[in-house]
Amino acid sequence: MARTILFNKPFDVLSQFTDAGTAGTPRRTLSDFIDLPGVYPAGRLDRDSEGLMILTDDGRLQARIAHPRYKAAKTYLAQVEGLPDHAALEALRRGVTLKDGPTRPARVRRIDVPEDLWDRDPPVRYRKSVPDCWIELTLTEGRNRQVRRMTAHVGHPTLRLIRIRIGDWQLDHLPPGHWRDA
Repeated sequence: MARTILFNKPFDVLSQFTDAGTAGTPRRTLSDFIDLPGVYPAGRLDRDSEGLMILTDDGRLQARIAHPRYKAAKTYLAQVEGLPDHAALEALRRGVTLKDGPTRPARVRRIDVPEDLWDRDPPVRYRKSVPDCWIELTLTEGRNRQVRRMTAHVGHPTLRLIRIRIGDWQLDHLPPGHWRDA
């Protein structure tokens, strides 16, 4: 029987089990939190992003989640600089053209500060003179740093990014650094 787990990846953790980086201070990896033989990440999440990762020992499931041809929906909460207006949100909804080509349309909406949001260590830099807000985005593709590049493209750089859903799997109330069976 296949094993699938949900993991809430903390900020500043690599989405792999080993650190093949250059010499210096070792970086935290999945192996600092998960000691289960045979499970591997289905997709990636940037080191400076947080939230839901799925790990499994089922290669087919891994492909359905990670491979672009399956268009698995992924939902993110993004704290962005500034207050996106209707035009900025509409541009994200239609899709924007990045250096690597046009993005697929996204579902996007402004939201209140998420309830039950954990503190980030280190915290996001606060600036009195620049407001920020939260948006929820759902994408069906997963390019490198895509959400960050899309929000920057419309003039609202991402300050904090948390993935809360992949397909039917949700983060729910799973604390950072913890995992559970799906």
